[in-house]
Amino acid sequence: MGDDGRLHAIDDDDASSAHQLSYIDIYPLSNYYFGSKEPLLFKDETLSDRVLRMKSNYAAHGLRTCVEAVMLVELFKHPHLLLFQIRNSIFKLPGGRIRPNESDIDGLTRKLTKKLSANGASDASHWEVSECLGMWWRPDFETLLFPYLSTNVKGAKECTKLFLVKLPESRKFVVPKNLKLIAVPLCQIHENHKTYGPIISGIPQLLSKFSFNIIGT
Repeated sequence: MGDDGRLHAIDDDDASSAHQLSYIDIYPLSNYYFGSKEPLLFKDETLSDRVLRMKSNYAAHGLRTCVEAVMLVELFKHPHLLLFQIRNSIFKLPGGRIRPNESDIDGLTRKLTKKLSANGASDASHWEVSECLGMWWRPDFETLLFPYLSTNVKGAKECTKLFLVKLPESRKFVVPKNLKLIAVPLCQIHENHKTYGPIISGIPQLLSKFSFNIIGT
């Protein structure tokens, strides 16, 4: 609105600039190869056991930081998100908790190598970790994660960071036998809290600032 109180049209150059998006190159799922390796060991614990473990770790190391990878492929001309499926009902992003004094990128690279590369593979560290897409916070041990941290919260207990990881044109994923690596369409994930939880179901919205450049279809 101008000084005279009337609405003015936006110049074409301004509109073009406002709608410029960053591109993500996405390659077909058929470009990638999949193998298996020894299963990962998971802690068999109750919710109360997990809370006790988190309290103990917090007392020793402070804020728990988790880093997770958002990796996209193309299938049926649509962008798909790579997810781990555990026991047919639990879905997780590749990643995990970083060590004390470990950087986010180093921690995520280590976790991706552990869960998706062959043991001792020469290309194990070749993960292109890009920008941080969002952060989620757990204000207390027994509360849910939130995509913000209220000003009245002192000493958050956990922070989960989502990073865009750009895949090369081709790669071999070597997956532990007790995990499934699946490709799920973004349209199925969008706002599907019941199946995928609040973090994963919010990823399509986080990716809305990008334009997908689907290659090789």
